[in-house]
Amino acid sequence: MSLKIRLSRGGAKKRPFYRVVVADSRKPRDGRFIERVGTYNPMLAKDHPERLKLNDERIKYWLGVGARPSDRVARFLGDLGVIEKPPIPEQTKQHLPRAKTLERRKEAEEAAKKAAEAPAEEAPADDKAEEAPAEEKAEDKPKEKAEDDKADDKPEEKAEDDKAEDKAKEAKAEDKPEEKAEDDKAEEKADDKAKDKKDG
Repeated sequence: MSLKIRLSRGGAKKRPFYRVVVADSRKPRDGRFIERVGTYNPMLAKDHPERLKLNDERIKYWLGVGARPSDRVARFLGDLGVIEKPPIPEQTKQHLPRAKTLERRKEAEEAAKKAAEAPAEEAPADDKAEEAPAEEKAEDKPKEKAEDDKADDKPEEKAEDDKAEDKAKEAKAEDKPEEKAEDDKAEEKADDKAKDKKDG
């Protein structure tokens, strides 16, 4: 008969409580056992004295007879110094990301780097574009000033332009009375025609 020192679950739903028992390995977990040698209450704090209670003398006896502890009980006994603490096996590759996931991460990092570099390259180009109009404005201003200076230098030309404008205004004013007279005549004719229709 192979003996195991293992946990037997008790307690309520979502509130577990375990007994540390010595049982035949062929029996069910919560089934028949030979002897109860301790308790384990995971609901209590780790530093609480009632969390784990073990009967060291009886456990040593059963270990001497050939009982083997389960993994969890072996850790408890290793922490207490009753037996050597079992080594924790190295994790397999299942916890590591897959090859495709690694490729996607690399692509995402490269895209982020390119995006970071692109704005950095565009910024100097924008600065140059902003500087160019400022230079053009600076160049335009001297030309305008030069034209204004030329205009100030030639008052005779201004006087001639003013005279030409005055003559054009006088000509328009002379044309207007003639046009008004023609308009008046046309209105009189229309009135006469309207009277003739009424009389006729």
